[in-house]
Amino acid sequence: MSPILTPEQAAAVTPAATDPALIRNFSIIAHIDHGKSTLADRMLQATGVVAPRDMRAQYLDRMDIERERGITIKSQAVRMPWGVAGSDGVMRAYALNMIDTPGHVDFSYEVNRSLAACEGAVLLVDAAQGIQAQTLANLYMAIEGDLAIIPVLNKIDLPAAEPERHADEIASLIGCEPGDILKVSGKTGAGVPELLDRIVDAVPAPVGDPTGPTRAMIFDSVYDTYRGVVTYVRVVDGALKPRERIEMLSTTAVHDLLEIGVISPEPTPTAGLGAGEVGYLITGVKDVRQSKVGDTVTSAASPATEPLAGYQEPKPMVFSGLFPVDGSDFPVLRDALDKLKLNDAALTYEPETSVALGFGFRCGYLGLLHLEIIRERLEREFNLDIISTAPSVVYQVTTEDRAVHTVTNPSEFPEGKILDVQEPVVRATILTPSEFVGTVMELCQSRRGTMQGMDYLSETRVEMHYVLPLAEIVFDFFDALKSRTRGYASLDYEMDGEQSADLVKVDILLNGDKVDAFSAIVHKDAAYSYGLKLTKRLKELIPRQQFEVPVQAAIGSRIIARETIRALRKDMLAKCYGGDISRKRKLLEKQKEGKKRMKAIGSVDVPQEAFIAALGADNPTGKDSK
Repeated sequence: MSPILTPEQAAAVTPAATDPALIRNFSIIAHIDHGKSTLADRMLQATGVVAPRDMRAQYLDRMDIERERGITIKSQAVRMPWGVAGSDGVMRAYALNMIDTPGHVDFSYEVNRSLAACEGAVLLVDAAQGIQAQTLANLYMAIEGDLAIIPVLNKIDLPAAEPERHADEIASLIGCEPGDILKVSGKTGAGVPELLDRIVDAVPAPVGDPTGPTRAMIFDSVYDTYRGVVTYVRVVDGALKPRERIEMLSTTAVHDLLEIGVISPEPTPTAGLGAGEVGYLITGVKDVRQSKVGDTVTSAASPATEPLAGYQEPKPMVFSGLFPVDGSDFPVLRDALDKLKLNDAALTYEPETSVALGFGFRCGYLGLLHLEIIRERLEREFNLDIISTAPSVVYQVTTEDRAVHTVTNPSEFPEGKILDVQEPVVRATILTPSEFVGTVMELCQSRRGTMQGMDYLSETRVEMHYVLPLAEIVFDFFDALKSRTRGYASLDYEMDGEQSADLVKVDILLNGDKVDAFSAIVHKDAAYSYGLKLTKRLKELIPRQQFEVPVQAAIGSRIIARETIRALRKDMLAKCYGGDISRKRKLLEKQKEGKKRMKAIGSVDVPQEAFIAALGADNPTGKDSK
């Protein structure tokens, strides 16, 4: 019921010398903005691992972007001591390993990894907003992992809080009594000591063999400029000691263990890590690919033969091209992406060239927020000016000769007769107040969605299940959902295979030349409106040239929309006052000839701003996009 104060108690939970029965590993899972990081702050204070003068809001969020936006991007693990009196009245010390996780759907792979390293999960629900889509998604993930779940209502100090109503919802979902749900306030710290006691009581101790061959699971890796790759591990069996040689089971790479320790909440070197403990390793490796997330670490002297069951690697959902505004920045961009890859295992990239934009990279992201974060980090941390092309998803295209092409970029779309196009689909869960059911259904139908079912969680809240094409939701679906439901609806989605769709590639031609950067793959019914919209937009964005420029949208060889940028005409007759008309005519004819010649040899100058504005993420792909 209190932080550990006595030296005897502290000695019982010394890293590498802690009995697995005294260890509790847990994660905090919740929807975006339900107060995970704030609750983690209060736990750090309650356990006394952070001095009051060192305390700051979002203590575990290390990146500037995280602090500014108030979101968590990277999971953070921390070790905390806590004392609880047993049934015999004796105070015992416990070591609590907590992992604070992100809440956004784009970073659910971080949650997945964190849960793999735990035995319990604190399910946090905002007492003012109640259960949201991501709450459910993370809960199901924890249930699949067979974790002990502790339901907690946060923000009970808010005037809009309705703890009783939401407690009933949670109880019906998990199958517990409403009275068992703890009520805390991450802001004031009310109920936090009781929660820590409950964690000690409800979360099972880690099960492993302390004397068997060493097996530790890597659940995260980050890159430190000074120390190389820092690998976060959860030791399952055996123990790890400093200065011993370790082996990665998947790559069979052998490294020297330079430093080993725990995060409490700053990295603290220790005499090793025992079974059930969570900590970090430093091997001096400079390449993060050598310490792959999900891999098993073992001792090189007496290696384990069986690796630990890992978890799925994140698959990129959305692809977008990144091109430096200044072509000479290409090597800088390459180095920058290499460094970001070290901190973000989910980022994938490969070089690509574009006629319009020059050399760049085709990058794979988990979603639009992930894309936005990567772009912002490149601009901030590496001072790069970047153009990113409109995001697209991966299509499987079968041509007439039965060859199957994987298309990540519209410019890769094969020419000729197409037999079939497969597009990725997602299974979406939307939670909304019951008054907005009609508007949500209308939105999903306009995005080619098919309804799978609908469940009432309570009289006022509905859970809707839809199958939607991924291309329809990666652009502005979330914004449209929020605006139509006054911000009350929440969305969660997971991949659900592929479906056949009637898709075409729309090319944009400037003066008869294709501009690959403006190409897009859209639904046949939306092709005309997309072509019309983009030609109109480009007409406004591209400055007038010395000659007339046609802006056309085409499907194959068929033109579906056209706008004309008028020629910039010099006033040849400015100094001709009166006199014979034939002289004026002669001057105009001469100008006309010159323009014709210019058009034959002139190329259209498209400014950078036009690319940035035209390739905005509001390009429609849906059937009824206006």
